[in-house]
Amino acid sequence: MKTAALLPALAAAPLLALALPSPAPAQPAAAAPNGEQLFKQRCQACHQVAAGRPASAGPNLAGVVGRKAASTTFNYSPALKGSKLVWTGANLDRYLTAPTRMVPGTRMVINVANPAQRAAIIQYLSHAR
Repeated sequence: MKTAALLPALAAAPLLALALPSPAPAQPAAAAPNGEQLFKQRCQACHQVAAGRPASAGPNLAGVVGRKAASTTFNYSPALKGSKLVWTGANLDRYLTAPTRMVPGTRMVINVANPAQRAAIIQYLSHAR
């Protein structure tokens, strides 16, 4: 008799399980920052990144990766002209972290503190020709 009384409860168990809250789906990993978008937000006010376009407040950065610092047409600071830097990914990372620490006397004072954002901007610049 007790078994017959449990039957309705056992039949309802799957329906009750459906009513319980389910665990939240796993969140996807944060998307990598978009270098082009970051460049437009953080750098484009002063820099161009298209070959043949004139410099603005800062030099045109098209083809900057692998290029000697202060080697294009622009009014560079004496400090940057004398730096003998080549813009490798590592040098750009250091420069964007703290421009005036890497090249005291440079005119660029804007930095990119976030390492992921710096990496995305450098990646974008490495393909900008």
